Amino acid sequence: MVQRPIYTARLLQSETLSERAQCKHLEFVVEELERFEFTAGQFVSMLAKKEEKQMTRAYSIASGPKGNNRFDLCLNRVENGFFSNYLCDLEQDQTVQLHGPHGHFVLRQPLRDCLFIATGTGVAPMRGFVEWLFAGDQLRHEGREIYLIYGTRTEAELYYADYFKAMAEQHPNFHYQPTLSRPQESWTGRKGYVQDRVQEILEARAGHGKDEMDAYICGLNLMVSANRKLLGETFGWDKKQIVFERYD
Repeated sequence: MVQRPIYTARLLQSETLSERAQCKHLEFVVEELERFEFTAGQFVSMLAKKEEKQMTRAYSIASGPKGNNRFDLCLNRVENGFFSNYLCDLEQDQTVQLHGPHGHFVLRQPLRDCLFIATGTGVAPMRGFVEWLFAGDQLRHEGREIYLIYGTRTEAELYYADYFKAMAEQHPNFHYQPTLSRPQESWTGRKGYVQDRVQEILEARAGHGKDEMDAYICGLNLMVSANRKLLGETFGWDKKQIVFERYD
């Protein structure tokens, strides 16, 4: 059995994205490496000891590769959850061990028009996709229409909203489309579930995206299943067009 290399990640800074949801954005540097090589959408496995037991928890990387040794995470503090509280309680310059990167939730090449569909912290790998596509070489996204359909309950849980809005303003082919299932009266944006918006987008396209798009779905199982069913049964998409990752 091949031994996985274990790295040490030092916390550079943390930011609270939502007090209500107890969600944090964490930025790490991998101390042993000059370059931490990963592909946007992959995850790392974080390691820590709980008493004498080694605990492992996978978290999607919430940033794109920048050619250095840094990566970001996005996670909610879970009541009585060992690992989420362990990471959320880290202070600047404290360290945690990890191995990775791992996973096949990555962009297909050659890139086609894309639906990024996410709820909650499922937006983490989507931020990585957007950062890689739009913060680097224009050829990565040129000629492609990219939709981010992001669903949460309330506006306070729309993580990275300012970043995605800025990217949409800078790049006309990036369409940021948040939707809320329990909005306050002051919310003037889209309401409902992500699959409702996916259906609207595809019904407005000739061919409904079949054979010319790919979907990348990340979130809780019910949402992932609903969108896979919509794409496959309603619009006749091939399974190969639908890449998904669920975290419950």
